[in-house]
Amino acid sequence: MPERVVAGSDHAGLGLRAEAVQVARELGFEVEDLGPFSKESVDYPDYAQRVAEAVAGGRARFGILVCGTGIGMSIAANKVKGARAAHCTTEYEARMARAHNDANVLCVGERVIGAGLAAAVVRAFLAEPFEGGRHERRVAKIRALEG
Repeated sequence: MPERVVAGSDHAGLGLRAEAVQVARELGFEVEDLGPFSKESVDYPDYAQRVAEAVAGGRARFGILVCGTGIGMSIAANKVKGARAAHCTTEYEARMARAHNDANVLCVGERVIGAGLAAAVVRAFLAEPFEGGRHERRVAKIRALEG
């Protein structure tokens, strides 16, 4: 059974979200795309919550969120207990978010990175395993902050 990714964006992230969904599918993930599906203005916290809750609740292994900068999505997603959202603009950040922080939600900004770099960031995030070891202690401390 393929691993699952859930994706969402706001109106400013439509194009890049479609690219990210395609990359995830190419990597063999089953993808649930939560939208939106038009350019009509929407509020990014609504989509951040839906994606983060799907990941934290075990419906998907990873989440991908796209807005204009990726910042608002990461702030909102990190309010959901169990979500570890990382705002990444480079492949290195994406690899380290997974390897050292066991991040489970990737946040990117369509107005910040182009399609080619975004595809590389998504690939790096979805392919990199969590290293565990000394990093597990730190991730446990992050979980403890959630209450």
